[in-house]
Amino acid sequence: MLKQLSRLERTRNIVILGFAILMAVSLIVFYAPGRNARTLDPNKNTEVLAKVGSASITVADLARVRENYTQMLGGRMSLAQLGGNKRFLDGLISKEVVSQEAQRLGFGASDAELAEKIRKQFSDASGQFVGFERYKESVTARYGDIEQFEDELRDEIAQEKLRAFVSASVNVSDAEVQEEYSRRNTTFDVSYVAVSADKLAAKIQPSDDELRSYYESHKTDYRYLEPQKKVRYIFIDTEKVGSTLQIPEADLKTEFDNLKPEFKQAGVKIQQIVLKVARKDLDAQVEQKAKDLIGKLGGAGGQVSEAAFAEAARGNSEDPATAKNGGFLTTVFKKNPNKPHGLYDRAIDMEPGQISDIPIRYAGNWYILRRGEDVPKTFEEAKPELLVSLRNRRGYGAAFKIAQEAHTRLQETKDPQKVAQELAAKANMKPADMVRETPFVKPNDDVPSIGSNQQFEQTLAALNNPNDVGEVTGIKGGFAIPILVEKKDPRIPDFDEVKTKIADAMKKQRAKEQLEQKAKDLAASITGPDQIKAAGEKEGFDAGVEESFKLGSSLGKIGTSSALDDLIYSLKQGEFSKTPVKVDDKWVIVGVTKRVDADQSGFAAQRDTLKQSMISERQDQVFSDYVTSVEQRMKQQGKIKIYENVLAQLDESEPSAEPNLPAGLNFPTK
Repeated sequence: MLKQLSRLERTRNIVILGFAILMAVSLIVFYAPGRNARTLDPNKNTEVLAKVGSASITVADLARVRENYTQMLGGRMSLAQLGGNKRFLDGLISKEVVSQEAQRLGFGASDAELAEKIRKQFSDASGQFVGFERYKESVTARYGDIEQFEDELRDEIAQEKLRAFVSASVNVSDAEVQEEYSRRNTTFDVSYVAVSADKLAAKIQPSDDELRSYYESHKTDYRYLEPQKKVRYIFIDTEKVGSTLQIPEADLKTEFDNLKPEFKQAGVKIQQIVLKVARKDLDAQVEQKAKDLIGKLGGAGGQVSEAAFAEAARGNSEDPATAKNGGFLTTVFKKNPNKPHGLYDRAIDMEPGQISDIPIRYAGNWYILRRGEDVPKTFEEAKPELLVSLRNRRGYGAAFKIAQEAHTRLQETKDPQKVAQELAAKANMKPADMVRETPFVKPNDDVPSIGSNQQFEQTLAALNNPNDVGEVTGIKGGFAIPILVEKKDPRIPDFDEVKTKIADAMKKQRAKEQLEQKAKDLAASITGPDQIKAAGEKEGFDAGVEESFKLGSSLGKIGTSSALDDLIYSLKQGEFSKTPVKVDDKWVIVGVTKRVDADQSGFAAQRDTLKQSMISERQDQVFSDYVTSVEQRMKQQGKIKIYENVLAQLDESEPSAEPNLPAGLNFPTK
């Protein structure tokens, strides 16, 4: 494909030779990992996570998806919140299923189709292809690998063909469109109460006899399979130690002078024009508008003055916060290698005064960026960060030395209180704050003031006799030197040890059993929607009134639910649900105190757009259902295999933050 776009002619033998070399290298890389594969950079790790037919999904494939999401979200959500590695792997499997199903049905992408898609995606304001060199530069900067990018495009084309084939017969009637218009434009004042197990459990109080009876029936469920240990430890706070250190002005000046040039930059001024995409069917129209703006500003990749871009931003950008300021971001922007930004990092790589050569799609909208001048950082501006950075580094080292001294003295005295008294002045701490004690803990427990800490667990594993002293261990905020107080071997705990856990378990169990009936009883006690909020609050449940509520919106803490929307839409003003509806793990009672039906005079203007939107949504659902059925069939046929051990080891190898060190400040650490 690159050959076609660049119009370079290569001989058949060279192509065959290149392909042979590529295959040979691929085989070497594929079989290279061996038993140490998990120590590789994830982006280079070819260990297989799953197989779909004859295709393999590797750790590297998963790592690339994670990296893309990290850049796209800019740290606003953690990967765990998105579902973690399993969720990303499921997505890769579905993607491969679609690709293989498309190939099976003959819907693969031809070279001509690929070339056409590239020309459209990389066209200038006049609709002409930007040229091979600019295409190559843009793809390499954004995606890293041209071949991989074009393979992705081929998959997209194949998916579009398969989707069109599967959903070709989808349509909606005029009556359905009118009904949807009414649903979307009718508003309600809704009173509600959510009957939840946690709220109900708080009101349940089992007797001691009931708790003991439950314990006798379930005592083996609470068996401790590993030893429990109670330790006392000396804590050295790195911040307290660091705060006593005097950092001479000369050292700060030397630190500043030794910084690399990139660390002496406060950042770069960036201007932006944001064009929002209200609906998916408007995406191409918004993209073309962005291309037209680039053309008016001076052409793809051209130099544009700050004033000209500012005028265009004020007149066109749909981000109010920056548009009124000529498109300027509120602060200068600086690349952070530890937190890549999928949008603004691109501007840093441009020349001062240059605008993005083609519109940039980010978070569902289209952006045009202009890189301004570098903004230098003076010594006085850098001084506070330099002071923190240098004090943290020196404080960490000083605290570690004190911790080593505490370790030596604790081995000699076996008396944490005495050691704390001796070292309190050095540590800049009160003796009482230096000595801490844990409850009986076992591996994977959440230890008070420490949390779940593998290094601390490993240190405790070596302690088997009272007064055994553990090594200096990094924990949240500093260092710990533990000494074993008592050890309990694996056993069934006494009733009093687990009484609180048993009470919680009984409360939750009874609450779940009583929940539906409690909701029905509450609904039966209500005679009108105006009573719902007061009745719910009286029973201690989450209750409230939502004014001007529209279907599809979140209702209080209940969230969204199609079943709940259907129920609300079915109610007339003054009616309420006499039968509670289940939403996730809650039972919900709703009433409508006011209903304003949709103004039908606006229907004609929205009809066509709404119909297309409904068709698109229904096509998405039909296609999703089809892919799910294909995936299920392939699983039943044994064509999809997930290597759970590799996935589990990948989860275990996730890097964890070092809580005893402060956040990075973009300064060297040595």
